[in-house]
Amino acid sequence: MARPAPILPASINPSDFTVATIGSHSALQILKGAKDEGMRTLVICKEGAERPYRSYPVADEILTIPDWSAWDEKLEEELIKRNAIIIPHGSFIAYMGHERVKQMQVMYYGTKEILEWESDRKKERIWMEKAGLQLPKVFEKPEDINCPVIVKFHGAGGGFGYFVVKTPEQFYEVKNRKYPEQNDFVLQQYIVGVPLYIHYFYSPLTKELEIMSFDKRYESNADSIGRIRAEDQLSANIHTSYTIVGNIPVVVRESLLPHMFEMGDRIVETSHECCDKGLFGPFCLETIITRKLEIFVFEISARIVAGTNPFVEGSPYTALKYKEPMSTGRRIARDIKQAIEAGRLEEVLG
Repeated sequence: MARPAPILPASINPSDFTVATIGSHSALQILKGAKDEGMRTLVICKEGAERPYRSYPVADEILTIPDWSAWDEKLEEELIKRNAIIIPHGSFIAYMGHERVKQMQVMYYGTKEILEWESDRKKERIWMEKAGLQLPKVFEKPEDINCPVIVKFHGAGGGFGYFVVKTPEQFYEVKNRKYPEQNDFVLQQYIVGVPLYIHYFYSPLTKELEIMSFDKRYESNADSIGRIRAEDQLSANIHTSYTIVGNIPVVVRESLLPHMFEMGDRIVETSHECCDKGLFGPFCLETIITRKLEIFVFEISARIVAGTNPFVEGSPYTALKYKEPMSTGRRIARDIKQAIEAGRLEEVLG
Protein backbone atom coordinates (compact mmCIF):
# COMPACT_ATOMS: atom_id res chain seq x y z
CA MET A 1 0.00 0.00 0.00
CA ALA A 2 1.33 3.42 -0.96
CA ARG A 3 2.08 5.80 1.85
CA PRO A 4 0.13 9.09 1.90
CA ALA A 5 1.70 12.11 0.19
CA PRO A 6 3.70 14.40 2.49
CA ILE A 7 2.07 17.57 3.83
CA LEU A 8 3.93 20.54 2.35
CA PRO A 9 4.94 23.49 4.54
CA ALA A 10 2.94 26.67 3.87
CA SER A 11 6.02 28.91 4.02
CA ILE A 12 7.23 30.83 0.96
CA ASN A 13 10.52 31.68 2.66
CA PRO A 14 13.44 29.56 1.33
CA SER A 15 15.30 29.96 4.65
CA ASP A 16 12.61 27.79 6.29
CA PHE A 17 13.76 24.81 4.17
CA THR A 18 16.87 22.61 4.07
CA VAL A 19 18.47 21.06 0.99
CA ALA A 20 19.62 17.54 1.90
CA THR A 21 21.34 14.62 0.24
CA ILE A 22 23.51 11.64 1.16
CA GLY A 23 27.29 11.94 1.28
CA SER A 24 28.57 10.53 -2.01
CA HIS A 25 28.58 11.04 -5.80
CA SER A 26 27.81 14.76 -6.32
CA ALA A 27 26.87 15.78 -2.77
CA LEU A 28 29.62 18.40 -2.45
CA GLN A 29 28.39 20.18 -5.57
CA ILE A 30 24.71 19.93 -4.55
CA LEU A 31 25.38 21.31 -1.07
CA LYS A 32 27.62 24.14 -2.27
CA GLY A 33 25.04 25.09 -4.89
CA ALA A 34 22.35 25.30 -2.22
CA LYS A 35 24.56 27.45 0.02
CA ASP A 36 25.32 29.72 -2.95
CA GLU A 37 21.55 30.23 -3.20
CA GLY A 38 21.38 31.09 0.51
CA MET A 39 19.67 27.88 1.62
CA ARG A 40 20.42 25.66 4.62
CA THR A 41 22.12 22.35 3.88
CA LEU A 42 22.32 18.91 5.44
CA VAL A 43 24.21 15.76 4.48
CA ILE A 44 23.46 12.22 5.65
CA CYS A 45 26.64 10.12 5.84
CA LYS A 46 27.43 6.52 6.51
CA GLU A 47 29.66 6.37 9.60
CA GLY A 48 33.28 6.82 8.58
CA ALA A 49 32.49 8.83 5.43
CA GLU A 50 32.08 12.26 7.07
CA ARG A 51 35.62 13.60 6.45
CA PRO A 52 35.01 15.40 3.11
CA TYR A 53 31.92 17.15 4.49
CA ARG A 54 33.83 18.32 7.55
CA SER A 55 36.80 19.44 5.47
CA TYR A 56 34.78 21.31 2.83
CA PRO A 57 32.31 23.66 4.60
CA VAL A 58 29.29 23.00 2.42
CA ALA A 59 27.01 21.28 4.95
CA ASP A 60 25.39 23.19 7.81
CA GLU A 61 24.60 19.87 9.47
CA ILE A 62 25.93 16.32 9.20
CA LEU A 63 23.80 13.34 10.25
CA THR A 64 25.46 9.92 10.45
CA ILE A 65 23.92 6.46 10.31
CA PRO A 66 25.69 3.09 10.74
CA ASP A 67 24.48 1.74 7.41
CA TRP A 68 22.03 2.71 4.66
CA SER A 69 19.68 0.01 5.95
CA ALA A 70 19.32 2.22 9.04
CA TRP A 71 17.44 4.82 7.00
CA ASP A 72 14.10 4.54 8.78
CA GLU A 73 11.01 6.48 9.80
CA LYS A 74 12.83 8.04 12.74
CA LEU A 75 15.44 9.53 10.41
CA GLU A 76 12.72 10.73 8.07
CA GLU A 77 10.95 12.39 11.00
CA GLU A 78 14.16 14.31 11.73
CA LEU A 79 14.36 15.40 8.11
CA ILE A 80 10.70 16.39 8.01
CA LYS A 81 11.18 18.54 11.14
CA ARG A 82 13.84 20.47 9.22
CA ASN A 83 11.62 20.87 6.13
CA ALA A 84 14.32 18.96 4.27
CA ILE A 85 14.10 18.48 0.51
CA ILE A 86 16.06 15.43 -0.64
CA ILE A 87 18.13 15.75 -3.82
CA PRO A 88 18.69 12.34 -5.44
CA HIS A 89 21.92 11.39 -7.20
CA GLY A 90 23.38 8.14 -8.54
CA SER A 91 24.62 6.81 -5.21
CA PHE A 92 21.38 7.78 -3.49
CA ILE A 93 19.37 5.67 -5.93
CA ALA A 94 21.86 2.77 -5.74
CA TYR A 95 21.91 2.72 -1.91
CA MET A 96 18.21 3.33 -1.29
CA GLY A 97 16.61 1.39 -4.15
CA HIS A 98 13.51 2.49 -6.04
CA GLU A 99 10.99 0.88 -3.70
CA ARG A 100 12.38 2.65 -0.63
CA VAL A 101 12.53 5.92 -2.55
CA LYS A 102 8.86 5.59 -3.50
CA GLN A 103 7.90 5.09 0.16
CA MET A 104 9.80 8.10 1.50
CA GLN A 105 7.71 10.78 3.20
CA VAL A 106 10.38 13.46 3.21
CA MET A 107 10.10 15.99 0.36
CA TYR A 108 11.95 14.78 -2.74
CA TYR A 109 13.11 16.87 -5.71
CA GLY A 110 12.24 15.27 -9.05
CA THR A 111 9.90 12.57 -10.31
CA LYS A 112 10.19 9.26 -8.45
CA GLU A 113 8.29 7.31 -11.11
CA ILE A 114 10.78 8.17 -13.86
CA LEU A 115 13.49 6.20 -12.03
CA GLU A 116 11.77 2.94 -12.97
CA TRP A 117 12.16 3.86 -16.65
CA GLU A 118 15.79 4.80 -16.14
CA SER A 119 16.69 1.59 -14.30
CA ASP A 120 14.85 -0.89 -16.55
CA ARG A 121 16.88 -1.20 -19.76
CA LYS A 122 13.85 -2.35 -21.79
CA LYS A 123 11.70 0.54 -20.60
CA GLU A 124 14.58 2.95 -21.09
CA ARG A 125 15.00 1.79 -24.70
CA ILE A 126 11.27 2.20 -25.38
CA TRP A 127 11.48 5.75 -24.03
CA MET A 128 14.49 6.61 -26.21
CA GLU A 129 12.91 5.02 -29.30
CA LYS A 130 9.74 7.07 -28.79
CA ALA A 131 11.94 10.16 -28.59
CA GLY A 132 13.39 9.31 -32.00
CA LEU A 133 16.98 8.99 -30.80
CA GLN A 134 19.57 6.96 -32.69
CA LEU A 135 20.38 3.87 -30.61
CA PRO A 136 22.96 1.08 -30.82
CA LYS A 137 21.56 -2.30 -31.80
CA VAL A 138 20.76 -4.65 -28.90
CA PHE A 139 21.13 -8.44 -29.26
CA GLU A 140 18.60 -10.74 -27.60
CA LYS A 141 21.03 -13.59 -26.90
CA PRO A 142 24.78 -14.26 -27.17
CA GLU A 143 24.29 -16.56 -30.17
CA ASP A 144 23.07 -13.52 -32.18
CA ILE A 145 26.36 -11.62 -31.80
CA ASN A 146 27.78 -10.82 -35.24
CA CYS A 147 29.74 -7.62 -34.56
CA PRO A 148 31.61 -6.06 -31.61
CA VAL A 149 29.30 -5.74 -28.58
CA ILE A 150 29.76 -4.34 -25.10
CA VAL A 151 28.37 -6.55 -22.34
CA LYS A 152 26.77 -4.54 -19.53
CA PHE A 153 25.60 -6.17 -16.32
CA HIS A 154 22.49 -4.69 -14.73
CA GLY A 155 23.33 -2.52 -11.76
CA ALA A 156 27.08 -2.53 -12.47
CA GLY A 157 28.17 0.69 -10.79
CA GLY A 158 30.39 3.01 -12.79
CA GLY A 159 31.04 0.59 -15.66
CA PHE A 160 32.48 -2.13 -13.40
CA GLY A 161 32.59 -5.49 -15.14
CA TYR A 162 31.77 -4.28 -18.68
CA PHE A 163 33.66 -6.11 -21.43
CA VAL A 164 33.76 -6.15 -25.23
CA VAL A 165 33.51 -9.26 -27.43
CA LYS A 166 32.76 -9.91 -31.10
CA THR A 167 31.64 -13.56 -31.20
CA PRO A 168 29.39 -15.82 -29.10
CA GLU A 169 32.46 -17.92 -28.25
CA GLN A 170 34.32 -14.91 -26.85
CA PHE A 171 31.29 -13.95 -24.80
CA TYR A 172 31.01 -17.33 -23.10
CA GLU A 173 34.78 -17.60 -22.59
CA VAL A 174 34.93 -14.28 -20.67
CA LYS A 175 31.63 -14.58 -18.85
CA ASN A 176 32.11 -18.16 -17.65
CA ARG A 177 35.63 -17.41 -16.46
CA LYS A 178 35.08 -14.04 -14.78
CA TYR A 179 31.33 -13.61 -14.12
CA PRO A 180 29.74 -17.08 -13.84
CA GLU A 181 27.05 -15.90 -11.40
CA GLN A 182 26.00 -12.84 -13.42
CA ASN A 183 23.05 -13.57 -15.70
CA ASP A 184 21.30 -10.20 -15.92
CA PHE A 185 23.04 -8.40 -18.76
CA VAL A 186 22.48 -6.50 -21.99
CA LEU A 187 24.39 -7.08 -25.24
CA GLN A 188 24.77 -3.71 -26.93
CA GLN A 189 26.42 -2.96 -30.26
CA TYR A 190 29.84 -1.41 -29.62
CA ILE A 191 29.96 1.91 -31.48
CA VAL A 192 33.42 3.23 -32.28
CA GLY A 193 33.60 6.92 -31.52
CA VAL A 194 33.98 9.54 -28.80
CA PRO A 195 32.01 8.94 -25.58
CA LEU A 196 30.27 12.20 -24.67
CA TYR A 197 27.89 12.88 -21.79
CA ILE A 198 25.40 15.73 -22.24
CA HIS A 199 24.23 17.39 -19.02
CA TYR A 200 20.76 18.94 -19.30
CA PHE A 201 18.45 20.79 -16.96
CA TYR A 202 14.72 21.22 -17.50
CA SER A 203 12.65 23.42 -15.20
CA PRO A 204 8.90 22.78 -14.84
CA LEU A 205 8.61 26.41 -13.70
CA THR A 206 10.18 28.11 -16.73
CA LYS A 207 9.49 25.28 -19.21
CA GLU A 208 13.01 25.82 -20.52
CA LEU A 209 15.59 23.18 -21.42
CA GLU A 210 19.22 24.13 -20.73
CA ILE A 211 22.47 22.43 -21.70
CA MET A 212 24.65 22.87 -18.62
CA SER A 213 27.91 21.14 -19.59
CA PHE A 214 29.59 18.10 -21.15
CA ASP A 215 32.09 15.51 -19.93
CA LYS A 216 33.84 12.35 -20.91
CA ARG A 217 34.66 9.67 -18.35
CA TYR A 218 38.15 8.61 -17.38
CA GLU A 219 37.85 4.83 -17.38
CA SER A 220 40.39 2.50 -15.83
CA ASN A 221 41.97 0.70 -17.37
CA ALA A 222 40.40 1.55 -20.75
CA ASP A 223 42.11 4.95 -20.83
CA SER A 224 45.54 3.67 -19.83
CA ILE A 225 45.66 0.39 -21.75
CA GLY A 226 46.40 2.27 -24.98
CA ARG A 227 49.89 3.01 -23.64
CA ILE A 228 50.68 -0.70 -23.73
CA ARG A 229 51.56 -2.39 -27.05
CA ALA A 230 48.95 -4.88 -28.27
CA GLU A 231 51.42 -7.80 -28.10
CA ASP A 232 52.32 -6.86 -24.53
CA GLN A 233 48.64 -6.71 -23.57
CA LEU A 234 48.18 -10.23 -24.91
CA SER A 235 51.29 -11.64 -23.25
CA ALA A 236 50.36 -10.04 -19.91
CA ASN A 237 46.75 -11.25 -20.22
CA ILE A 238 45.42 -7.70 -19.66
CA HIS A 239 41.67 -7.26 -20.12
CA THR A 240 40.07 -3.87 -20.62
CA SER A 241 38.00 -2.45 -17.77
CA TYR A 242 35.50 0.42 -18.05
CA THR A 243 35.26 1.30 -14.35
CA ILE A 244 34.87 5.08 -14.07
CA VAL A 245 37.41 6.82 -11.86
CA GLY A 246 36.92 10.45 -12.88
CA ASN A 247 35.41 12.98 -15.26
CA ILE A 248 37.02 15.24 -17.85
CA PRO A 249 35.37 18.52 -19.01
CA VAL A 250 34.62 18.82 -22.73
CA VAL A 251 33.56 21.69 -25.00
CA VAL A 252 31.83 20.38 -28.15
CA ARG A 253 31.91 21.81 -31.65
CA GLU A 254 29.19 24.43 -31.83
CA SER A 255 27.48 22.96 -34.90
CA LEU A 256 26.40 19.94 -32.80
CA LEU A 257 24.45 22.02 -30.28
CA PRO A 258 21.15 22.45 -32.24
CA HIS A 259 20.74 18.69 -32.59
CA MET A 260 21.64 18.15 -28.93
CA PHE A 261 18.97 20.62 -27.82
CA GLU A 262 16.42 18.82 -30.02
CA MET A 263 17.38 15.46 -28.48
CA GLY A 264 16.83 16.83 -24.97
CA ASP A 265 13.51 18.40 -25.97
CA ARG A 266 12.22 15.10 -27.32
CA ILE A 267 13.29 13.18 -24.20
CA VAL A 268 11.38 15.64 -21.98
CA GLU A 269 8.30 15.61 -24.24
CA THR A 270 8.06 11.81 -24.39
CA SER A 271 8.73 11.47 -20.64
CA HIS A 272 5.11 12.50 -20.04
CA GLU A 273 4.11 9.20 -21.67
CA CYS A 274 6.13 7.46 -18.94
CA CYS A 275 4.57 9.28 -15.97
CA ASP A 276 2.29 12.27 -15.35
CA LYS A 277 4.88 14.80 -14.20
CA GLY A 278 7.44 13.62 -16.71
CA LEU A 279 11.16 14.29 -16.42
CA PHE A 280 12.41 17.51 -14.89
CA GLY A 281 15.49 18.82 -13.13
CA PRO A 282 18.93 17.56 -14.17
CA PHE A 283 19.39 14.62 -16.52
CA CYS A 284 22.05 13.25 -18.84
CA LEU A 285 22.15 11.56 -22.23
CA GLU A 286 25.13 9.25 -22.53
CA THR A 287 26.26 9.20 -26.14
CA ILE A 288 28.88 8.07 -28.63
CA ILE A 289 29.73 10.41 -31.52
CA THR A 290 31.14 8.68 -34.60
CA ARG A 291 33.66 10.00 -37.13
CA LYS A 292 30.67 10.95 -39.33
CA LEU A 293 29.27 12.99 -36.40
CA GLU A 294 26.35 10.62 -35.88
CA ILE A 295 25.14 10.73 -32.27
CA PHE A 296 24.20 7.36 -30.77
CA VAL A 297 22.50 7.45 -27.36
CA PHE A 298 23.03 4.42 -25.15
CA GLU A 299 21.65 5.51 -21.78
CA ILE A 300 19.64 8.11 -19.87
CA SER A 301 20.42 9.21 -16.32
CA ALA A 302 17.28 10.85 -14.95
CA ARG A 303 19.03 12.84 -12.19
CA ILE A 304 22.29 14.69 -11.61
CA VAL A 305 25.37 12.83 -12.85
CA ALA A 306 28.90 12.92 -11.45
CA GLY A 307 30.12 14.31 -14.77
CA THR A 308 28.81 17.71 -13.64
CA ASN A 309 31.30 17.80 -10.74
CA PRO A 310 34.12 19.53 -12.70
CA PHE A 311 31.78 22.51 -13.04
CA VAL A 312 31.31 23.56 -9.40
CA GLU A 313 32.02 27.13 -10.55
CA GLY A 314 29.98 26.72 -13.72
CA SER A 315 30.85 25.72 -17.29
CA PRO A 316 31.54 27.67 -20.50
CA TYR A 317 27.87 27.13 -21.34
CA THR A 318 26.39 28.39 -18.08
CA ALA A 319 28.77 31.37 -18.29
CA LEU A 320 26.97 32.33 -21.51
CA LYS A 321 23.59 32.34 -19.76
CA TYR A 322 24.19 33.39 -16.14
CA LYS A 323 26.04 36.35 -14.62
CA GLU A 324 27.08 34.25 -11.61
CA PRO A 325 28.80 30.83 -11.48
CA MET A 326 26.07 28.25 -12.08
CA SER A 327 26.72 24.59 -11.37
CA THR A 328 24.03 21.97 -11.89
CA GLY A 329 23.82 21.73 -8.09
CA ARG A 330 23.14 25.45 -7.83
CA ARG A 331 20.60 25.29 -10.69
CA ILE A 332 18.67 22.66 -8.70
CA ALA A 333 18.69 24.89 -5.62
CA ARG A 334 17.54 27.89 -7.63
CA ASP A 335 14.64 25.89 -9.08
CA ILE A 336 13.61 24.91 -5.55
CA LYS A 337 14.06 28.45 -4.24
CA GLN A 338 11.96 29.97 -7.04
CA ALA A 339 9.26 27.33 -6.52
CA ILE A 340 9.09 28.09 -2.78
CA GLU A 341 8.90 31.86 -3.33
CA ALA A 342 6.17 31.46 -5.95
CA GLY A 343 4.11 29.06 -3.81
CA ARG A 344 4.67 26.34 -6.45
CA LEU A 345 6.85 23.94 -4.47
CA GLU A 346 4.61 20.96 -5.24
CA GLU A 347 5.51 21.31 -8.94
CA VAL A 348 9.14 20.37 -8.31
CA LEU A 349 8.51 17.52 -5.87
CA GLY A 350 7.94 13.87 -6.71
